[in-house]
Amino acid sequence: MKKELLSPAGDPEAGYAALYYGADAVYLGLKHFSARATATNFDEEALDEFVGFAHSRGKKVYAAVNTLVTEAELPQLLNSLDICSRCRIDAVILQDLGVARVIREKYPELELHASTQMAVHNKQGALALQKLGFSRVVLARELSLAEIKDIASIPGLETEAFIHGALCYSYSGMCLFSSLECGRSANRGKCLYPCRSEFEGESGSRHYFSMKDMALKEDILQMPVTSLKIEGRKKNALYVAAVTDYYRRILDGRGCDGEREENIKQIFSRPWSSFHLRGKDKTVVEPDFVGHRGLSAGHIEQILKGRMILHIRHDIARHDGIQIDVPGEEKPFGFSLQSMQVKGKSVFEAKAGEEVMIFLPPQTPRLEKGMKVYLASSSRVKGAYDYKKPKPGEFRQRCPIDVSVTVEAEKITASANGFTASAEGEFAAANDPEKVKSAVEAAFAKTGDTRLSLQKIEVRNPQERFVPLSKLNELRRELYAKIVPQTAVSTLPVTGVPAATTEPARWIIRTDNPNCLAKIDLKQVDEIVCILKPGFESECLNRLPKNKLRLALPALSRSPLQFAETVRRLLAGGYKKWEIGNWWGLEMLPDKGIDLSFDTSLYMLNTQAVEAAKEIGASRVTLSVEDSIENMKKIAETASLPVVMPVYQDAPLFTSAVCIRANPCKSCPKGEKWLKLRHNGKEYMALSKDCQTVLLAGRPLCFAAEAGAVSAAFYRADFVYRPYTPEAAAAVWNKICRFEDVSGCAKGNLISGRDF
Repeated sequence: MKKELLSPAGDPEAGYAALYYGADAVYLGLKHFSARATATNFDEEALDEFVGFAHSRGKKVYAAVNTLVTEAELPQLLNSLDICSRCRIDAVILQDLGVARVIREKYPELELHASTQMAVHNKQGALALQKLGFSRVVLARELSLAEIKDIASIPGLETEAFIHGALCYSYSGMCLFSSLECGRSANRGKCLYPCRSEFEGESGSRHYFSMKDMALKEDILQMPVTSLKIEGRKKNALYVAAVTDYYRRILDGRGCDGEREENIKQIFSRPWSSFHLRGKDKTVVEPDFVGHRGLSAGHIEQILKGRMILHIRHDIARHDGIQIDVPGEEKPFGFSLQSMQVKGKSVFEAKAGEEVMIFLPPQTPRLEKGMKVYLASSSRVKGAYDYKKPKPGEFRQRCPIDVSVTVEAEKITASANGFTASAEGEFAAANDPEKVKSAVEAAFAKTGDTRLSLQKIEVRNPQERFVPLSKLNELRRELYAKIVPQTAVSTLPVTGVPAATTEPARWIIRTDNPNCLAKIDLKQVDEIVCILKPGFESECLNRLPKNKLRLALPALSRSPLQFAETVRRLLAGGYKKWEIGNWWGLEMLPDKGIDLSFDTSLYMLNTQAVEAAKEIGASRVTLSVEDSIENMKKIAETASLPVVMPVYQDAPLFTSAVCIRANPCKSCPKGEKWLKLRHNGKEYMALSKDCQTVLLAGRPLCFAAEAGAVSAAFYRADFVYRPYTPEAAAAVWNKICRFEDVSGCAKGNLISGRDF
């Protein structure tokens, strides 16, 4: 099977560079709803020309419309999807279930690709999305080669896997860190990367969550996926060209190229890693420094006043960028090389192996012998990846049309593509009918900026009448305006009747430890959601009222089949109410005969997503904890399913497959371990358990004081992750059930007014 090499394009320059250096397909973002909102991205004109150019060479273009969409943004979403359709995008990469529903119903010509933000980390999740109409799933980066092979074996489903670029500490789509702590959501394309900051922890001040870059190199040849994806929509054309060229050579059987690998590291690179491709790896974090290093150029051998001496490992030239690791500094010290000497003589360029004296700029920090020096920017490399791109307008896509024009004594009519326009008048006999025909042909050949291309024109003038040029131009403009859509032409798919409730407040408690509920009067609670764990013992449910119980599958499981027997046994025992937090749960539960709830991690930020959930079989949905109260109100009032509003929760800022413990895996005591962290005066708690890390903020979220303004069918208190005693859980419950805030809690984006 020929693998597709898929390259990123944060702007048109990067896109053309990717195609020139061998990409089979390019993925890019539009001006809205792109998970790389700060990239330049593409407007309609640039997108149209780029797709036309790519298609002329047999290449594909995918548009990333992969952020969560709020209710107020749905009309703008239609504009973006109209552009995708008009520009003949090959597929749309998306996260939001509402976006998927709109495309299925209004844009059937567009294929659906499930973004890595949908957290597809097992075969069951991929199967579920295939049934929902997705032709391709982008796999979670955390998967091993064996897991990738398992998912790729699904008949009729395309798979896409990342092979190179930046890594997130969290599973994509399962990170709320930037949103809840900084007001800028990764799920909305605005991540501020707080995970790359320095934290105080048990190993001192370190970058506990700052990941190395992924670089799978020749391992890609073992991956039986449809598409091999390079990360980097925020990188420039030079980087995209270099990485695409490197992997194109590997796929073409020419192997890894050492010089090209060094070029990539010089352009931009953190230390490289294969992540978890070959199994769990604890060396995937770079704890001491963040950001771009460059190519290792040697180490300082001698420090003089304003100068340093070293034997360089690579050619360097004046104006190249130099970086030096300085202990105690988060980022390396960098400067542009302005002056250097070899053997006492000033030179413009120095060769690898030579002893070089480099003159340092003013205000250089204290440097010492032995410090590592990097070549972070090279004029030679910048000139090594030239590429060609088409002339503006050369590949603008046009719609072919055949026009028919009929001239009568008092009316002239033109029609094409099922549209008709006419102009009335008194048209006298023509002195030269052939000139009239030529004038009609010339007038309608002027398609201008309409994206139309006249293929054939038929002129009927049986009475041989003369038509003024002004009338012909007027008629052409009217006809072509009807054919070409000027603005969004689609409407949103219809949703069901709102399920808003006027009943008294009903409450849900959700927990992973039923014992913590011992001091709560469960008569006040309408439902108890109990999360299943590996090795779950159903006896713990006996202490709870069965008629109020709902069982929940965890949002993340790398081995979902471990729950199969437990689920079968509980279903047989009469437990018909269930909750899922990831798409794989749909495969574990029967299609009918159960009451199914969607948890917060199946993000419901618009009514189209709620309607899609209803069509899947959900009986209710849960609002997102990163949402604003205004959007929550809209959904609660207009959604066709009952909604649950989370009121109290230790929201997981992220969930990671990377273990934070300092000990080696072989000597790990296993079990649960809590680690305290601090950053900028804030406290955090990291839970290490079952080879995963969950980060919690020092303060829980509490929306109790505001919840009454949201007409939700249910309000929910979560006692999950943190080890609540029965007394502590009861103290929280006694406050929030009266819609009173618990002191010392956070509000996230609820009332901040920020566009998260």
